[in-house]
Amino acid sequence: MHAEAFIQDLAVIMLVAGMVTLLFHRFKLPVVLGYILAGVIIGPHTPPFSLIHDENTIHTLAELGLMFLLFSLGLEFNLKKLGKVGASALVAGFIEITLMMFVGYSIGRFFQWQPMDALFLGAMMAISSTTIIVKALDELNLKHHRFAQLIFGILLVEDVIAIAIIALLSGIATSGSLSAGDVFTTLSKLVLFMVVSLLVGILTIPRLLNFVDKFRSQEMLLVTVLGLLFGFCLLVVKLQYSMALGAFVIGAIIAESRQVKKIERLIEPLRDMFSAIFFVAIGLLFNPSVLFEHTFPIVVIASAVIIGKMVSCSIGAFISGQDGRTSLRVGMGLAQIGEFSFIIASLGISLKVTSDFLYPIAVAVAAVTALTTPFFMKSADGVSKQVARVIPQSISEVANAYTLWLQSIQPQGDSVVIAKIIRRIVIHVLVNFAVVIAIFLMSAYFVDVLEQHLPILIIHEGLEKTVVWSGALLLALPFLIAAYRKLKALSMLLAEMSAGNYSMQTRKVISEVIPIVAILVMLLLVSALSASILPPVNLLLAVLGLFAVLVPLLWGRFVKLHSRLQIALIETLDEEEQSH
Repeated sequence: MHAEAFIQDLAVIMLVAGMVTLLFHRFKLPVVLGYILAGVIIGPHTPPFSLIHDENTIHTLAELGLMFLLFSLGLEFNLKKLGKVGASALVAGFIEITLMMFVGYSIGRFFQWQPMDALFLGAMMAISSTTIIVKALDELNLKHHRFAQLIFGILLVEDVIAIAIIALLSGIATSGSLSAGDVFTTLSKLVLFMVVSLLVGILTIPRLLNFVDKFRSQEMLLVTVLGLLFGFCLLVVKLQYSMALGAFVIGAIIAESRQVKKIERLIEPLRDMFSAIFFVAIGLLFNPSVLFEHTFPIVVIASAVIIGKMVSCSIGAFISGQDGRTSLRVGMGLAQIGEFSFIIASLGISLKVTSDFLYPIAVAVAAVTALTTPFFMKSADGVSKQVARVIPQSISEVANAYTLWLQSIQPQGDSVVIAKIIRRIVIHVLVNFAVVIAIFLMSAYFVDVLEQHLPILIIHEGLEKTVVWSGALLLALPFLIAAYRKLKALSMLLAEMSAGNYSMQTRKVISEVIPIVAILVMLLLVSALSASILPPVNLLLAVLGLFAVLVPLLWGRFVKLHSRLQIALIETLDEEEQSH
């Protein structure tokens, strides 16, 4: 009987969603809104009765839809693309999200909502809709314009920040506090998790997919990808992160494989089906009566989204060096909210930290802003010309002078190359430190598991800590040595750069100080990370003596091991870029 009711629910969802979206497609309206309207029509809040028997099962399927939606976004994400985004997209995206979160929180407090409602409202207002923007740009044939490329870069930055916001909101909702220390800790753990996951994943998963692809079986490839998706999401949930984060990260890892285009085609039907159920489920939760009870907040928030995003994105683009016309077109193109806003609203409901009215308000605002997006994009060029005509000549001259000045101070020639080398060295050092931190944190967790679940194996007090700590140090040594070598290379580069300004003795000091500082930092880092797993003093001294003998002997092997890992990582990234 349960199976029959489930099939009936699915039939109702797909039939109604199909009919509604046909109408939306006919009138060139966002299909996402059609799915939501279908959910409203068949939902419990629409008279005379609900057409859905088992909403819990539907919401479980909607979770799968969310997983596939974020997984698809991850597949479109690319580390190479992120590296090429440029300062304009980073600056504009950061300014937009910061200002919109502030505006949203201020509006929530103005309406005397609870702090958590105001915080979630700010997060919902901060992220634009990738789906709606890409569809609108495609239909208007604007995808290859300069402002559209900047919009794509900002959307990429927004996707990354949105994942961080979701993790941050989950932590805040769980702890119930918003202290600077909690925020820093949550973000630090998130960055560490993403760096290590991407690093390990890119070294292993593309090679696994290459092996599976040799069998030339689409079924095997699809099952393998689904296994990786569900398995990684389970791991992430066990680590107390959101499933959305896991789906996005594993998608970003698989995006570095040569099979990404094939995987996108295989996943597309599943994504379309389950994401349709996800948006229908959003409609099921939508209570139309809220539109009448909260008409004024909806109008205020929708206006704030449109005006706020136009202003914040335009200012951000202009500050980053874009001309006034391009900046305004970027702002008018990003003036909406969408799928991430629904995800954030769903998070508030699932964690039971937001009020019932916030979810329908978010849906209503998303619908209004989605409908206005094509109009704003179409009229952006004309509006920018009108603004250019009415703006005072003095302000126009100052703006043009600022743009020219910003372009003139950009690094040129050799300085660009040196800046890239320094940036690359710093990134490599930070990645190596992240791996070291992860190794010691996992080792501390392993010791806790041994002490709690396998006390019978503990023969000698402190022996298990000695073994685990020694193993962690042995695993971390290639990365510590690599970080030291990178910092030593940086010191030599800085000394060489100062050749015309300082004496030989000063340059020698510069080249020697950084390596010494690096060793001290590494010692402090390892000491801090080892605090909970350090063996007793007598065993610790014995292990340190052993490592003092082994490190010089194995130095070359550690260097070769790390070099192989680095070459494998670079080859994977290069293979993925060539496949595109």
